[in-house]
Amino acid sequence: MRPYELPLTAAAEAIRTRQLSPVELADSVLERIAHREPQLQAYVTVAAERAREAARAAERDIVAGHYRGPLHGIPVGVKDLIDVAGTATSAGSRVRADHRAQGDSTVAARLAAAGAVLLGKTQTHEFAYGLTTPGTHNAWDTGRVAGGSSGGSAVAVAAGMATFALGTDTGGSIRVPSALNGVVGLKPTYGLLPRHGVTSLSWSLDHVGPITRTVEDAALVLTALAEHDPRDPASLPTPATDYRPDAGTDLTGLRVGVPRNYYFDHVDPEVEAAVRHAVGQLQALGARLVEVEIPMTRYIQATHWGLMVPEATAYHEATLRTVPELYQADVRILLEAGELMTAGDYLRAQRSRTLMRQEWARMLREVDLIAAPTVPATAVRAGQETITWADGTVEGVSDAYVRLSSPANITGIPSLSVPVGQDAAGLPIGMQLLGRPLQESVLLRAGHAYERTQPARDLARVA
Repeated sequence: MRPYELPLTAAAEAIRTRQLSPVELADSVLERIAHREPQLQAYVTVAAERAREAARAAERDIVAGHYRGPLHGIPVGVKDLIDVAGTATSAGSRVRADHRAQGDSTVAARLAAAGAVLLGKTQTHEFAYGLTTPGTHNAWDTGRVAGGSSGGSAVAVAAGMATFALGTDTGGSIRVPSALNGVVGLKPTYGLLPRHGVTSLSWSLDHVGPITRTVEDAALVLTALAEHDPRDPASLPTPATDYRPDAGTDLTGLRVGVPRNYYFDHVDPEVEAAVRHAVGQLQALGARLVEVEIPMTRYIQATHWGLMVPEATAYHEATLRTVPELYQADVRILLEAGELMTAGDYLRAQRSRTLMRQEWARMLREVDLIAAPTVPATAVRAGQETITWADGTVEGVSDAYVRLSSPANITGIPSLSVPVGQDAAGLPIGMQLLGRPLQESVLLRAGHAYERTQPARDLARVA
């Protein structure tokens, strides 16, 4: 196995035991980028020399006995919403073309402190306001969408162009591209990972999280980054925690909620079959399946849009008035729509969220987690605008992709997307596990146990 093919956990162990040097790993990943990036377009910028220097520094530290932990010497891609001192943070927009970060975001600073090797900035849908990341191509089929808005991060990890990456998630923007590219994506509890120095889309829905090859990899990244930061008003006062799951696969006693409504409505039959089979695997490992009724489903999409649209417009108020022509048309339309929403609309969405949180908390007292599809369909072809379901219903692609992921943003609960197979065209399918606030360890345990029963996943087959 070539170094760029190693998941984070295996690479970290090889570096710790000095079977692999950070320089070898960085060189291997950078060579992979040189080979695949022209076709995939996952990166905005690749800082190759900076990465090589960081890898050499990591190697010197490790040889001197100053090993910092499992991220030391590991190559990472960072979504182009996350500030890294001295580098551009364009947020995928001409509006921010001249912006250079004056300091590190909290998560970038923690990556640096852990000794991670920054490869560069990954592509995002403009200001994270979309679910496809135009210009970036799916790692399994370049004629299909990457998903968004963290499409560059997911494609980089899926194609071996980063050992792990960071993304952001406001309605599914970590989990959607992770599912469409066959990698693991974790949206933590709202406030668990600090957002200081991260460009906002919608402050009450935004999350930062890892995209990785395996569930255990996601746990390693979460362990390194999750700690209170007073500079983020939403940051939770949680202590440092080791989220790494144990090696066992026994899920005896775990109560897994299987939705009888909403999550399997208007879902591609191949997606449903793969997810239900994966749920059966959890049961075979000892979990007890419990049917659950998802509450307030008719209000989910209206509540999500009612919160996100006005918050996004408020963030962009000045530039929307001074340089509107610099925005892409799809994003500009959404921002202008936010100007038409009233304070009453926003307050009603806030009240709906409060009720939804209460109802979800009540439901989650009956189960330990919920298992459901991450997205209702696999990656559509680039340029495709709608999906037509078997009953003749026509749904916009972005509406379809966000429909199953947005409840976790509205309620703030953690959600983990895990690959569970492929459709007949060879495109990845994802299952999401949703749990109680600050119960990431439960999701990671279940996801890891499932993963251990499956064959090792290859990198995206496009070589």
